[in-house]
Amino acid sequence: MLSCLGSGGSGGGHGNERQAQAQRRRDRRRGRHDHRDERYRSDIHAEAVQQALAQHSKRNRVPVMPMPSKRQSLVLNNPVMDTPTELARLRHFHSQKAMRCVAQNRLSLQTPVQSGDSPVPSGDSDTSSDDESIHSGRLSTSSPEHPSRQPSGLTKNSAGGSRSSVSSQSTTASGAQGAPGGIYSIADVLQDSSGIFSIADVLQGYQEVPSSSQKTTQQLPPDVTSPSVASQTFRMDRTIDRRHRPQPKPQQPEDENVPVHGKVSAKIQQLLNTLKRPKRKPLREFFVDEEEELEAIAKEVDPNAPKAEGPVISPAVGESLAIPSGLPRNLEAAVQRYGSASYKATVITALDATGKHSITLTYGKLLSRMQKIAFSLLNKVGQKEPAIRPGDRVALVYPNSDPISFMCAFYGCLYAGVVPVPIEVPLTRKDAGSQQIGFLLGSCGVSVALTSEACLKGLPKGPSGEVAQFKGWPRLTWFVTEHLSKPAKDWMPPPRLSDEQTAYIEYTTAKDGSVMGVTVNRGAMLCHCRTLTAACNYTEGEIIVNVLDFKRDVGLWHSILTSVFNGMHVVFVPYSLMKVNPTSWLHMVTRFKATCATVKSRDMHWALVAQKDQKDINLSSLRMLLVADGANPWSLSSCDAFLNVFQNKGLKPEAICPTASSAEALTVAVRRPGRTGGQGTGRGVLSMSGLSYGVVRVDTEDKLTSLILQDVGTVMPGAVAVIVKVDNAPGLCKTDEVGEICVASGAIGAGYFGLQGLSNNTFKIQPLASDGKPMAEQTFVRTGLLGFLGPGGMIFVVGKVDGLMNISGRRHNTDDIIATVLAVEPMKFIYRGRIAVFSIKVLRDERIVIIAEQRPDSSEEDSFQWMSRVLQAIDSIHQVGVYCLLLVPANSLPKTPLGGIHLWETKQRFMEGSLHPCNVLMCPHTCVTNLPKPRQKHPEVGPSSVMVGNLVQGRRIAGAQGRDIGTLDGDDEQYRKGFSSLRLSGKQHIPSDPIESTGKTHQFLSEILQWRAATTPEEVLFSQLNAKTTAYRVRSGSISRLLRTGSGGGGAGAVSCMQLHKRAERIGCLLLEKGKINTGDHVALIFTPGIDLIAAVYGCFYVGAVPVPVRPPHHQNIATTLPTVKMIVDVSKSVAVLTMGTMLKLLKSKEAASAIDVKTWPVLLDCDDTPRKKLSSIYRAPTPEMLAYLDFSVSTTGMLAGIKMSHSAASNLSRSLKLQAELYPSRTIALCLDPFCGLGFVLWCLVGVYAGHHTILIPPADVEANPSLWLMAVSQNKVRDVFCSYGVIEISTKGLGGSTGTLRAKGVNLSGVRTCVVVAEERPRINLCNSFSKLFKDVGLSPRAVSTTFGCRVNVAVCCQGTSGPDPTSVFVDMRALRNDRVTLVEKGSPHSLCLMESGKILPGVKVVIANPETKGQCGDSHLGEIWVSSPHSASGYFTIYGDESLQNDHFSASLTTGDTTQVYSRTGYLGFLRQTDLTNHAGEYHDALYIVGSLDETLMLRGMRYHPIDIENSVLRCHKNICECAVFTWTNLLVVVVELEGPENEALDLIPLVTNVVLEEHYLIVGVVVVVDPGVIPINSRGEKQRMHLRDGFLADQLDPIYVAYNM
Repeated sequence: MLSCLGSGGSGGGHGNERQAQAQRRRDRRRGRHDHRDERYRSDIHAEAVQQALAQHSKRNRVPVMPMPSKRQSLVLNNPVMDTPTELARLRHFHSQKAMRCVAQNRLSLQTPVQSGDSPVPSGDSDTSSDDESIHSGRLSTSSPEHPSRQPSGLTKNSAGGSRSSVSSQSTTASGAQGAPGGIYSIADVLQDSSGIFSIADVLQGYQEVPSSSQKTTQQLPPDVTSPSVASQTFRMDRTIDRRHRPQPKPQQPEDENVPVHGKVSAKIQQLLNTLKRPKRKPLREFFVDEEEELEAIAKEVDPNAPKAEGPVISPAVGESLAIPSGLPRNLEAAVQRYGSASYKATVITALDATGKHSITLTYGKLLSRMQKIAFSLLNKVGQKEPAIRPGDRVALVYPNSDPISFMCAFYGCLYAGVVPVPIEVPLTRKDAGSQQIGFLLGSCGVSVALTSEACLKGLPKGPSGEVAQFKGWPRLTWFVTEHLSKPAKDWMPPPRLSDEQTAYIEYTTAKDGSVMGVTVNRGAMLCHCRTLTAACNYTEGEIIVNVLDFKRDVGLWHSILTSVFNGMHVVFVPYSLMKVNPTSWLHMVTRFKATCATVKSRDMHWALVAQKDQKDINLSSLRMLLVADGANPWSLSSCDAFLNVFQNKGLKPEAICPTASSAEALTVAVRRPGRTGGQGTGRGVLSMSGLSYGVVRVDTEDKLTSLILQDVGTVMPGAVAVIVKVDNAPGLCKTDEVGEICVASGAIGAGYFGLQGLSNNTFKIQPLASDGKPMAEQTFVRTGLLGFLGPGGMIFVVGKVDGLMNISGRRHNTDDIIATVLAVEPMKFIYRGRIAVFSIKVLRDERIVIIAEQRPDSSEEDSFQWMSRVLQAIDSIHQVGVYCLLLVPANSLPKTPLGGIHLWETKQRFMEGSLHPCNVLMCPHTCVTNLPKPRQKHPEVGPSSVMVGNLVQGRRIAGAQGRDIGTLDGDDEQYRKGFSSLRLSGKQHIPSDPIESTGKTHQFLSEILQWRAATTPEEVLFSQLNAKTTAYRVRSGSISRLLRTGSGGGGAGAVSCMQLHKRAERIGCLLLEKGKINTGDHVALIFTPGIDLIAAVYGCFYVGAVPVPVRPPHHQNIATTLPTVKMIVDVSKSVAVLTMGTMLKLLKSKEAASAIDVKTWPVLLDCDDTPRKKLSSIYRAPTPEMLAYLDFSVSTTGMLAGIKMSHSAASNLSRSLKLQAELYPSRTIALCLDPFCGLGFVLWCLVGVYAGHHTILIPPADVEANPSLWLMAVSQNKVRDVFCSYGVIEISTKGLGGSTGTLRAKGVNLSGVRTCVVVAEERPRINLCNSFSKLFKDVGLSPRAVSTTFGCRVNVAVCCQGTSGPDPTSVFVDMRALRNDRVTLVEKGSPHSLCLMESGKILPGVKVVIANPETKGQCGDSHLGEIWVSSPHSASGYFTIYGDESLQNDHFSASLTTGDTTQVYSRTGYLGFLRQTDLTNHAGEYHDALYIVGSLDETLMLRGMRYHPIDIENSVLRCHKNICECAVFTWTNLLVVVVELEGPENEALDLIPLVTNVVLEEHYLIVGVVVVVDPGVIPINSRGEKQRMHLRDGFLADQLDPIYVAYNM
């Protein structure tokens, strides 16, 4: 280890070496040469970075990172894009026709800092960092003989990666183009992308496991939508609370050979090329998805890592403390001595902001003011409050420009025996870290704050003129320490307190941002002053120039305490002056011929930059230039650069004295001024790779990972220093091992105020020897500094414990990362000293985050290139990946009072997503190396083996069924004919119910309507309300009046059985007379939700036509919604279109004609234009197998699927729902859902006629205009059963969130609601349901009333909550088990728990089994499988223009391979499981609950596991308050997350890190692409379901107009 040290590290025993050193010093003094030892040049790191970048540029096939896409408005509104030149460049950049390579020859390498550069940018000088340019000298200057090497730059990507424009034009220039009227699937689009390949081919450890949907592609419903139509359709199929924005017209691609989605795919191709060689650890042999295992993988250490080999270290003992004679016995005595004997001697000269030094303080004045303040504290402060007593704590609040008032107040407190607590001046109520300071003051019991008159005037004031109450601060009494009266003649100061009493409290900030107060007792304070006097050779009358903060740390110890203790003269240079004139402290040294100066390396760098025109500087008087941040290893660069420039101005090399200190241990070490030779200085060339493993290793000069380290002096006099291990017990380190420096001395802190436990762990440790026993009885204090001991007791510091980042078993220091960042051309893109580096814990390991302020004149392209080069440099130098690199606008990072970056506040804002960056680059693929092993399926295990295993283990086979539906015999043709012959004469006997007790007949809905018109003609079947309705009670008053007012179109009204029958007859005549409809013809029904739609359906039933309900086009977005209507009409082979007058005018309008030619429509029939003459006979009796209607719907996967429902299935479905919900003619139900497909159509049009109950129809569009409409209707009509959609629930929750009191005042009472059923074809949204229940609990809604249904394409109603069955149940399952198709119940609140709600009770006549979708074997109740149903009301099959029988058989005629193989089932395409509960059903048996997990077609097969999009989306929704909606899908095995931003565009980039973090943490997935869009872009259908595949098509076709697209590396 000794060989790693430099010229001073080999000891003083070699005479030749000492002679060579002396000769070199003489040469430097004579000016013969300024060439330093080549091996220990401090600027070697800058050259190493440039060399690493050059090596990157010379590699073959360097992957190119795709540049993020940014909307033009976001670029123009960006604070960093505010110059005309930049806007011109941006416009030129937008006009580029071809996508250019990201890494073209734009690598402008590091150049020496120009002397004329301004150290502080204009316009933002108030935000310069306190730590600015800590590393700058090393990284920005080179010796003349060794300039930085200039490699040629990065080469182009051999894979041909390109980058698209950042303008919004790029999102529409490649719009979907296809043949007019072309019908093809998304698979056709995928085939066009010849350049796209699976990421499984390029990612190590990833295996693509094809899902069942991939294995049976031909078994999916036919996709009859083209990309262009799909992109237009998803704009129409959105929920009613979404706004309809015009769709940008697609433009021709710039290159005909590029596919329609070429630009997006090209960037994804770049991303795949970038990820070809990810850094991943070897994956474990078995899949273990546990948190402990993840953490173990993250902490794995390379077995080939270097280990410490030396002996256990021996303590370093400093020389004995020799107290010079003649020193005062304490600080109070020092003030009295010098204030009496040398009362005219100056103690302080304070410069103002202009550089004038007219403000001085003599020792006599200091003595006088000290006594006045002490007297006032004990006698005049707190006359109304309890008086201040010795030992009480008071706050000292003085600005950094007023050292005189601070010194007087500090010594006044000491004289009075009061404990001062110096803090920073709060400028605003929201200062960074101000709240934590308030917590410190509160814990210390501070009630009085001392300040100056000028400072008090500048504090924020409240309305009454008093000082504002700061957040987290206790209530303070502010006391001005100026213009005080003299103490009374007979006043005597209190007796001096003992040495064990607290002298002052100095605050320090921990890594987590918490502020603690370090107590320093009087004995330690005095001992510290004596130690510094001996170490620094201070003498009376010396002049010291101080630039540091005098309220804490080195500035307090040297310029306030030790200086007065020795009777010195201190010249204070305020920070405000340093920002204006960085060389002002050099002028003060020259003017006053100061012998000492206390600075930081940033001050040396600023002076170095601004010294060009300064010729009158003379530093020959300096014997000690104390570098306060000498513990930072990168301060060496500033020291060397400063010495090179100012050595010819009299600066002596031995005058530079770095020091190491901490708030807990005070001064740890300091290089003695004036010492030369072997005991003077030491340097070493160390390996940063070895340091990351905690060992000291020599590095050669040709290595890129060298760290040039200098010593910080030897152990302080009278102190003992040891090095202990950072982790676990404080065992002694070995001689070549890096650990935490611990010190035992009389000049150390006593502990953290009020934190005894934490104090014991920091201030009272006993280092353990190799045998585990304490080394000695003496206790040590942890300094928080990392380092090792060199020869002769030299201390070398490599970093701070707070700056340590443990990443994958290696330790990296934030200062090292900052140094590398600054070496990559920082002056062009970012501000020096405005960089924050910290780590966040993601997936059980720490990840590096770098945040820097970007210069306003930096372009998007150049900044991205610089960010890419930073990643390359850190990867080469430190062998670690950067997780996130952010650039924020200038002056936006939170600052400390001295202008430094407030690290903890910056980290907090990053985690909260409130930094508002202008550029972001995420690299999770590079950093995350501890992902669990992908799941591997075992094909040798067949379905029979699984079933046998379930039986052996005692698991129940998953199967359940509803109660018996009864018989509906359709073979009694004679009865059917007899019923038809009844007609409406009323002479024959009419049974009281359509289903006779004998159960002989097969009733059809058309016949039931005729029967009800004959038996109960005046009974109201349907009542409709709209947004303008004022009377919500539809059955009050005259029923005839209601019937007369009902139009049934879009207005309010009602219809009776006879009126509905007559209207249906008239429509039937219209179809026969004008439409020439034959039996079995398909008729498209285009109506708004209302009674006319119901009449049209039964009119079709009467004449034997097959109705096809179609959602009407949106009147505000005809161009994008009408093609979908036309597509359904064409696909369904409708021979006529039946609609209403207003809709017919819309279809023939000019706007509609521009989208669809009117001549292409079938026969258009107006239901209002019915023939006046009634035909004699229009009724055409159906057969059970005859089609009743076609149900078309676009699935969430983008498939337009039409199902065939027979008359038998329609009647059975109606009967099943009637029995389940107990619907009878005396009941009233309310419907608030769309009636165009699925269960909504059945409830709206069929069940009401079948059961004869009264149905209140409330269109969802009217609820959007009047959210309280349906609630008031339900309340006033005392409705017990309500059916609605998720869209209505969401509108009510958002629109009426604060109006429950108003509703209650209007008399709304929902206590009578028995069931509120949400109709859905998805997993129940339990959070939305719970929110709705809790919100309207105040108006009487029972929390047990809300439930859901479940249906799908093959069976529109599988489950529905009944009135007499058990309440809906909920369970908590493990999401990790669901990914592996297992069901594991866990307790509420368990990690990774997911709450699932039962989807209603299984309907009568329905049998449900859970089957493996691949093997078709029946599953056990602990397995997740596909839900198969057997029911008389299942659909007959798909209505398709292809006629694929294999699809028909697989979905509608499936059979199990185990168990009952003869039963025929329909496959729902949804995954779920069955659980037997403790509740009982109507038959007294245990109730079987069916839980829906998600659609099989939508599951994402990633890393061999099955992920459900809704789980990932729920996690993303929780990560930031501005995310109002999100959707996920995969593309080339990359996970794409689309989020809607509900906020300003400049907050879009805040979401990128948060989305990536939460998906990694909760799902162990790496997000490939994050897309930020406007609200309403994600397509939502009428059922409130996300159309993820339409979204994917729109994204690939550049039709989303995204705000920002981030491609994670």
